[in-house]
Amino acid sequence: MIKKFLFSTLIALCSITALNAQTKPTETNKLEADPDNLASQYFSQVMGVAVDATSNIKLYKFIYEWIGTPYRFGGNTKKGIDCSAFTKAIYDKVFNTTLLRNSRDIFSMVSPLQKEELKEGDLVFFKIRSNRITHIGIYLGDNRFAHASTTHGVVISNLNEPYYSRFFYKGGRILESAKKDLLEE
Repeated sequence: MIKKFLFSTLIALCSITALNAQTKPTETNKLEADPDNLASQYFSQVMGVAVDATSNIKLYKFIYEWIGTPYRFGGNTKKGIDCSAFTKAIYDKVFNTTLLRNSRDIFSMVSPLQKEELKEGDLVFFKIRSNRITHIGIYLGDNRFAHASTTHGVVISNLNEPYYSRFFYKGGRILESAKKDLLEE
């Protein structure tokens, strides 16, 4: 309920600012009137990511709409979703890219990255109490990532938190060849 109110307020602010910009075209108003800039500012505050790291508003809007959705193993709806289904949904709706269903299979579709190489939209993989990949999320910038946590549902977490730092395995960027292979199937 609060999320919907805050998001509606953001949209209203974008509309009002855009209207003001039409009547007073100054350089300052151009910056403030840019709805993407306002949305970037809003999502950077809500999600704890620097404004300059929030370039994909569609990504942040999608995540925002899912925040708080409970975790459900094998789930793929707002009644309950698991980490790989959440990541798959993001890639489908935001990047128009089809991913495989589980985190281990998705890892086979990426070029592995170290934590320092991650960019917004990259994937992060974890081996939690296992020698196999057991968890996945999507990197947002500033060491923050969105994922479906088994204990808290869809949340934004920090890779530097001791728990995630301990179990972080690798980052990954989807290979172009993996995208083409899925399209041909």
